[in-house]
Amino acid sequence: MAEDETGRTLGRHERFRGEHPIVVEGLVNRFGEQTVHEDLDLKVKRGEILGVVGGSGTGKSVLMRSIIGLQPPTEGSVKVFGRSMTDSDPDEDIGVRSRWGVLFQGGALFSTLTVGENVQVPLKQFYPDISQKLLDEIACYKVVLSGLPPEAVHKYPSELSGGMKKRAGLARALALDPELLFLDEPTAGLDPIGASAFDQLTQELKRTLGLTVFLITHDLDTLHEICDRVAVLADKKVIAVDTVPNLMELDHEWIQEYFNGPRGRAALTAQALDELRQHMDRPMAAHAVKALDKTSSGKA
Repeated sequence: MAEDETGRTLGRHERFRGEHPIVVEGLVNRFGEQTVHEDLDLKVKRGEILGVVGGSGTGKSVLMRSIIGLQPPTEGSVKVFGRSMTDSDPDEDIGVRSRWGVLFQGGALFSTLTVGENVQVPLKQFYPDISQKLLDEIACYKVVLSGLPPEAVHKYPSELSGGMKKRAGLARALALDPELLFLDEPTAGLDPIGASAFDQLTQELKRTLGLTVFLITHDLDTLHEICDRVAVLADKKVIAVDTVPNLMELDHEWIQEYFNGPRGRAALTAQALDELRQHMDRPMAAHAVKALDKTSSGKA
């Protein structure tokens, strides 16, 4: 069973009230002679959307897999809801695993199952005595909650667009009413409108369901729009965890290139325009929007 930060065992339906639902200390991940992580530390705050960024090969997905127990680390400690994930019996971790949901990159849906049947997979695993009628009702609710139309329940993954597959995967991740939500590149491959809609959905779900979100992404718009803090992976560890404005002030080559490069500046300009457009009734805001639009079009 899960525990709070005082060591008190949590009931099956009792939510975690500690400050840090995820605590990683001294994490080491090696694959043969290759060391991906070396002495990596990270604490995720309850109720935040934590963005995780890093260059290719820095082990963003490996870190997530280590946290959820799919990739046993070489060394170090991983605690989720106060319970160790590195030195315990997997069969005893059922109470912890039922408290999180995971959206893998690409959705990772079972191709031979309908969307509704995909959503029911974790429900059948953790609640085998639930009737089929209730399973169908829960699946339909989760599908609608993820932003899909009710009729999508009966569709197969091959009948869905890329954006719909992401939402179907999200519906499955939400099946058990999790407290933690892991998202691995959720907007990758989506057009800007679809990516923005998914970001808004993530933020709304976090707010209404009280979620803590661990979000791996390379999308600068996502980082600016919805992340409370961002963890930067470089040099085989987390080199900084802070808000985007504070990270942009750090004197680190990769951070500067990432956040202050051409794409970073474009994302920042887009965010500024969106914020100003919300106050177009004010003359100063209207004037600033026109100036920024003119500057952006001039650079194009």
